[in-house]
Amino acid sequence: MGYASILRDGCFAGETHIVTGGGSGIGRCVAHELASLGAHVVITGRKQEKLDRVLAEIAEDGGSAEAHAFDIRDEEAVTRAIAAIVAKNGRIHGLVNNAGGQFPAPMQSITKKGFDAVVSSNLTGGFLVMREVFLQSMQENGGAIVNMAADMWRGMPGMAHSGAARAGMVNLTKTAAYEWGPAGVRVNCVAPGWIASSGMDTYGGMTKTLIPQLRKHVPLGRIGVEAEVSSVICFLLSRAASFVNGVTVQIDGGAPLGSALFPISEGRGTEPFDGFHRAVMPDVLAEKKPS
Repeated sequence: MGYASILRDGCFAGETHIVTGGGSGIGRCVAHELASLGAHVVITGRKQEKLDRVLAEIAEDGGSAEAHAFDIRDEEAVTRAIAAIVAKNGRIHGLVNNAGGQFPAPMQSITKKGFDAVVSSNLTGGFLVMREVFLQSMQENGGAIVNMAADMWRGMPGMAHSGAARAGMVNLTKTAAYEWGPAGVRVNCVAPGWIASSGMDTYGGMTKTLIPQLRKHVPLGRIGVEAEVSSVICFLLSRAASFVNGVTVQIDGGAPLGSALFPISEGRGTEPFDGFHRAVMPDVLAEKKPS
Protein backbone atom coordinates (compact mmCIF):
# COMPACT_ATOMS: atom_id res chain seq x y z
CA MET A 1 0.00 0.00 0.00
CA GLY A 2 1.24 3.48 -0.88
CA TYR A 3 0.05 7.06 -0.60
CA ALA A 4 -3.40 7.42 -2.21
CA SER A 5 -3.01 10.90 -3.67
CA ILE A 6 -5.85 12.39 -5.68
CA LEU A 7 -3.30 13.96 -8.05
CA ARG A 8 -1.88 12.37 -11.20
CA ASP A 9 0.99 9.90 -10.79
CA GLY A 10 4.35 11.48 -11.59
CA CYS A 11 3.04 15.05 -11.71
CA PHE A 12 6.08 16.28 -9.75
CA ALA A 13 8.63 14.01 -11.46
CA GLY A 14 12.04 15.62 -11.86
CA GLU A 15 11.23 18.41 -9.39
CA THR A 16 12.77 19.32 -6.03
CA HIS A 17 10.49 20.48 -3.23
CA ILE A 18 11.44 21.64 0.26
CA VAL A 19 9.16 20.90 3.22
CA THR A 20 10.14 22.63 6.46
CA GLY A 21 9.04 20.89 9.63
CA GLY A 22 8.99 17.65 7.64
CA GLY A 23 9.86 15.38 10.55
CA SER A 24 6.33 15.04 11.93
CA GLY A 25 2.68 15.96 11.56
CA ILE A 26 1.38 17.70 8.47
CA GLY A 27 4.90 18.27 7.13
CA ARG A 28 5.64 14.55 7.23
CA CYS A 29 2.40 13.85 5.38
CA VAL A 30 3.14 16.45 2.69
CA ALA A 31 6.64 15.04 2.21
CA HIS A 32 5.19 11.58 1.66
CA GLU A 33 2.60 12.78 -0.84
CA LEU A 34 5.11 14.81 -2.84
CA ALA A 35 7.54 11.88 -2.92
CA SER A 36 4.75 9.53 -4.03
CA LEU A 37 4.08 11.89 -6.95
CA GLY A 38 7.69 11.77 -8.14
CA ALA A 39 9.29 14.75 -6.41
CA HIS A 40 12.68 14.68 -4.76
CA VAL A 41 11.74 15.97 -1.33
CA VAL A 42 14.04 17.93 0.97
CA ILE A 43 12.73 17.81 4.53
CA THR A 44 14.05 20.15 7.19
CA GLY A 45 13.71 20.45 10.94
CA ARG A 46 15.72 20.97 14.09
CA LYS A 47 16.11 17.30 15.08
CA GLN A 48 18.03 15.03 12.73
CA GLU A 49 16.64 11.84 14.28
CA LYS A 50 13.06 12.81 13.44
CA LEU A 51 14.06 13.63 9.90
CA ASP A 52 15.91 10.34 9.56
CA ARG A 53 12.79 8.39 10.50
CA VAL A 54 10.80 10.09 7.74
CA LEU A 55 13.63 9.55 5.25
CA ALA A 56 13.52 5.84 6.04
CA GLU A 57 9.74 5.75 5.52
CA ILE A 58 9.97 7.51 2.15
CA ALA A 59 12.80 5.24 1.02
CA GLU A 60 10.82 2.16 2.05
CA ASP A 61 7.91 3.45 -0.05
CA GLY A 62 10.20 3.92 -3.06
CA GLY A 63 10.47 7.71 -2.92
CA SER A 64 13.44 10.08 -3.06
CA ALA A 65 14.32 12.41 -0.18
CA GLU A 66 17.10 14.07 1.76
CA ALA A 67 17.22 15.95 5.06
CA HIS A 68 18.86 19.10 6.40
CA ALA A 69 18.71 19.89 10.11
CA PHE A 70 18.69 23.58 11.04
CA ASP A 71 16.63 26.17 12.90
CA ILE A 72 14.55 28.38 10.60
CA ARG A 73 14.85 31.19 13.18
CA ASP A 74 18.63 31.37 12.60
CA GLU A 75 19.20 33.63 9.59
CA GLU A 76 22.75 32.45 8.86
CA ALA A 77 21.75 28.79 9.21
CA VAL A 78 18.87 29.29 6.78
CA THR A 79 21.12 30.96 4.21
CA ARG A 80 23.70 28.16 4.46
CA ALA A 81 21.12 25.39 4.27
CA ILE A 82 19.36 26.75 1.19
CA ALA A 83 22.76 27.25 -0.47
CA ALA A 84 23.63 23.61 0.24
CA ILE A 85 20.28 22.40 -1.12
CA VAL A 86 20.68 24.44 -4.32
CA ALA A 87 24.27 23.30 -4.77
CA LYS A 88 23.21 19.66 -4.50
CA ASN A 89 19.96 19.73 -6.43
CA GLY A 90 19.96 22.82 -8.63
CA ARG A 91 16.59 24.48 -9.06
CA ILE A 92 14.06 24.46 -6.21
CA HIS A 93 10.61 24.02 -7.72
CA GLY A 94 8.52 24.29 -4.58
CA LEU A 95 8.65 25.29 -0.93
CA VAL A 96 6.20 24.28 1.77
CA ASN A 97 6.73 26.65 4.70
CA ASN A 98 5.23 24.31 7.28
CA ALA A 99 7.54 24.58 10.32
CA GLY A 100 6.15 26.33 13.39
CA GLY A 101 4.83 25.88 16.88
CA GLN A 102 3.11 27.53 19.80
CA PHE A 103 1.95 27.00 23.36
CA PRO A 104 -1.41 27.80 24.96
CA ALA A 105 -1.49 30.72 27.42
CA PRO A 106 -3.79 33.62 28.28
CA MET A 107 -2.53 36.80 26.68
CA GLN A 108 -1.73 38.56 29.95
CA SER A 109 0.67 35.80 31.00
CA ILE A 110 2.73 35.69 27.79
CA THR A 111 6.21 37.09 28.28
CA LYS A 112 8.07 39.00 25.60
CA LYS A 113 10.44 36.04 25.27
CA GLY A 114 7.54 33.67 24.72
CA PHE A 115 5.80 36.01 22.29
CA ASP A 116 8.99 36.54 20.29
CA ALA A 117 9.70 32.82 20.17
CA VAL A 118 6.30 31.98 18.68
CA VAL A 119 6.40 34.85 16.18
CA SER A 120 9.91 33.75 15.16
CA SER A 121 8.73 30.18 14.61
CA ASN A 122 5.49 30.97 12.79
CA LEU A 123 6.34 34.14 10.86
CA THR A 124 9.93 35.38 10.87
CA GLY A 125 11.44 31.95 10.23
CA GLY A 126 9.08 31.35 7.33
CA PHE A 127 10.00 34.74 5.88
CA LEU A 128 13.71 33.89 6.07
CA VAL A 129 13.25 30.57 4.28
CA MET A 130 11.07 31.96 1.49
CA ARG A 131 13.41 34.95 1.00
CA GLU A 132 16.44 32.70 0.60
CA VAL A 133 14.64 30.26 -1.68
CA PHE A 134 13.61 33.21 -3.84
CA LEU A 135 17.05 34.81 -3.91
CA GLN A 136 19.00 31.60 -4.45
CA SER A 137 16.69 29.84 -6.94
CA MET A 138 13.19 31.08 -7.71
CA GLN A 139 14.10 34.63 -8.71
CA GLU A 140 15.82 33.16 -11.75
CA ASN A 141 13.78 30.00 -12.31
CA GLY A 142 10.28 30.62 -10.94
CA GLY A 143 8.50 28.26 -8.59
CA ALA A 144 5.69 27.88 -6.08
CA ILE A 145 5.55 28.57 -2.35
CA VAL A 146 2.85 27.47 0.08
CA ASN A 147 2.88 29.06 3.53
CA MET A 148 1.17 27.85 6.68
CA ALA A 149 -1.36 29.86 8.69
CA ALA A 150 -4.18 28.71 10.98
CA ASP A 151 -7.80 29.34 11.93
CA MET A 152 -7.36 32.80 13.47
CA TRP A 153 -10.12 34.67 11.65
CA ARG A 154 -12.02 35.55 14.83
CA GLY A 155 -8.92 36.13 16.93
CA MET A 156 -7.10 33.30 18.67
CA PRO A 157 -7.99 33.39 22.38
CA GLY A 158 -5.47 31.40 24.40
CA MET A 159 -2.83 31.74 21.68
CA ALA A 160 -2.51 35.46 21.00
CA HIS A 161 1.12 35.10 19.90
CA SER A 162 0.32 32.44 17.33
CA GLY A 163 -2.76 34.27 16.05
CA ALA A 164 -0.73 37.42 15.47
CA ALA A 165 2.00 35.49 13.67
CA ARG A 166 -0.41 33.52 11.50
CA ALA A 167 -2.29 36.66 10.50
CA GLY A 168 1.05 38.17 9.58
CA MET A 169 1.82 35.18 7.38
CA VAL A 170 -1.44 35.63 5.48
CA ASN A 171 -0.50 39.24 4.73
CA LEU A 172 3.11 38.34 3.93
CA THR A 173 1.81 35.80 1.43
CA LYS A 174 -0.17 38.49 -0.39
CA THR A 175 2.81 40.85 -0.58
CA ALA A 176 5.16 38.13 -1.82
CA ALA A 177 2.61 37.01 -4.41
CA TYR A 178 2.48 40.51 -5.86
CA GLU A 179 6.19 41.33 -5.67
CA TRP A 180 7.45 37.96 -6.89
CA GLY A 181 4.75 37.17 -9.45
CA PRO A 182 6.69 38.81 -12.29
CA ALA A 183 9.52 36.32 -11.63
CA GLY A 184 7.12 33.44 -12.19
CA VAL A 185 6.78 32.70 -8.47
CA ARG A 186 3.35 31.93 -7.06
CA VAL A 187 2.88 32.33 -3.31
CA ASN A 188 -0.19 30.97 -1.55
CA CYS A 189 -1.16 29.95 1.96
CA VAL A 190 -3.25 27.31 3.72
CA ALA A 191 -5.02 27.80 7.03
CA PRO A 192 -5.83 24.45 8.66
CA GLY A 193 -8.34 24.23 11.46
CA TRP A 194 -8.40 21.31 13.89
CA ILE A 195 -6.41 18.49 12.30
CA ALA A 196 -5.74 15.05 13.83
CA SER A 197 -1.96 15.24 13.87
CA SER A 198 0.90 14.46 16.23
CA GLY A 199 1.03 18.11 17.27
CA MET A 200 -2.11 17.55 19.32
CA ASP A 201 -0.14 15.34 21.69
CA THR A 202 2.13 18.23 22.67
CA TYR A 203 -0.62 19.92 24.66
CA GLY A 204 -1.49 19.20 28.26
CA GLY A 205 -3.85 20.53 30.91
CA MET A 206 -7.18 22.02 29.88
CA THR A 207 -6.22 22.10 26.20
CA LYS A 208 -5.76 18.33 26.19
CA THR A 209 -9.18 17.77 27.75
CA LEU A 210 -10.84 20.01 25.16
CA ILE A 211 -9.31 18.39 22.06
CA PRO A 212 -11.69 15.37 21.96
CA GLN A 213 -14.64 17.77 22.03
CA LEU A 214 -13.53 19.92 19.10
CA ARG A 215 -15.61 18.04 16.55
CA LYS A 216 -18.77 19.38 18.19
CA HIS A 217 -17.83 22.86 16.95
CA VAL A 218 -17.38 21.87 13.29
CA PRO A 219 -20.41 21.85 10.95
CA LEU A 220 -19.07 18.73 9.23
CA GLY A 221 -19.14 16.89 12.55
CA ARG A 222 -15.48 15.91 12.79
CA ILE A 223 -11.94 17.21 12.81
CA GLY A 224 -9.72 16.95 9.75
CA VAL A 225 -6.91 14.57 8.85
CA GLU A 226 -3.41 15.39 7.60
CA ALA A 227 -4.09 14.17 4.05
CA GLU A 228 -6.86 16.75 3.67
CA VAL A 229 -4.32 19.51 4.24
CA SER A 230 -1.61 17.89 2.14
CA SER A 231 -3.90 17.47 -0.88
CA VAL A 232 -4.60 21.21 -0.98
CA ILE A 233 -0.90 22.04 -0.56
CA CYS A 234 0.11 19.71 -3.37
CA PHE A 235 -2.56 21.15 -5.66
CA LEU A 236 -1.28 24.68 -4.97
CA LEU A 237 2.25 23.53 -5.84
CA SER A 238 1.10 21.87 -9.05
CA ARG A 239 0.78 23.24 -12.57
CA ALA A 240 -2.99 22.98 -12.23
CA ALA A 241 -2.81 26.01 -9.91
CA SER A 242 -0.73 28.09 -12.31
CA PHE A 243 -3.11 31.06 -12.06
CA VAL A 244 -3.70 30.84 -8.30
CA ASN A 245 -1.62 33.45 -6.51
CA GLY A 246 -1.88 35.27 -3.18
CA VAL A 247 -4.81 33.32 -1.73
CA THR A 248 -5.27 31.60 1.61
CA VAL A 249 -7.29 28.38 1.53
CA GLN A 250 -9.13 27.58 4.74
CA ILE A 251 -9.15 23.85 5.58
CA ASP A 252 -11.31 23.86 8.69
CA GLY A 253 -14.66 22.23 7.97
CA GLY A 254 -16.41 25.58 8.27
CA ALA A 255 -15.72 25.94 12.00
CA PRO A 256 -15.06 29.74 11.90
CA LEU A 257 -18.53 30.32 10.41
CA GLY A 258 -20.35 29.38 13.59
CA SER A 259 -22.32 31.42 16.07
CA ALA A 260 -23.70 30.67 19.53
CA LEU A 261 -27.00 32.07 18.20
CA PHE A 262 -27.26 29.17 15.74
CA PRO A 263 -25.97 25.95 17.34
CA ILE A 264 -24.69 23.14 15.13
CA SER A 265 -27.29 20.44 14.61
CA GLU A 266 -26.59 16.73 14.54
CA GLY A 267 -26.12 15.33 11.06
CA ARG A 268 -24.22 13.02 8.78
CA GLY A 269 -21.21 15.27 8.11
CA THR A 270 -18.50 13.99 5.77
CA GLU A 271 -16.06 11.11 5.72
CA PRO A 272 -12.35 11.95 6.00
CA PHE A 273 -10.03 11.57 3.03
CA ASP A 274 -7.67 8.92 4.37
CA GLY A 275 -5.02 9.18 1.68
CA PHE A 276 -1.99 8.92 3.97
CA HIS A 277 -1.19 5.25 4.42
CA ARG A 278 1.18 5.96 7.34
CA ALA A 279 -1.11 8.28 9.30
CA VAL A 280 -1.26 7.69 13.06
CA MET A 281 -4.11 8.81 15.28
CA PRO A 282 -2.91 11.20 18.01
CA ASP A 283 -2.94 9.64 21.47
CA VAL A 284 -5.21 12.39 22.78
CA LEU A 285 -7.93 11.24 20.38
CA ALA A 286 -7.23 7.53 20.61
CA GLU A 287 -7.38 7.45 24.41
CA LYS A 288 -10.90 8.79 24.71
CA LYS A 289 -13.19 9.04 21.75
CA PRO A 290 -15.59 12.00 21.70
CA SER A 291 -19.08 11.30 22.94
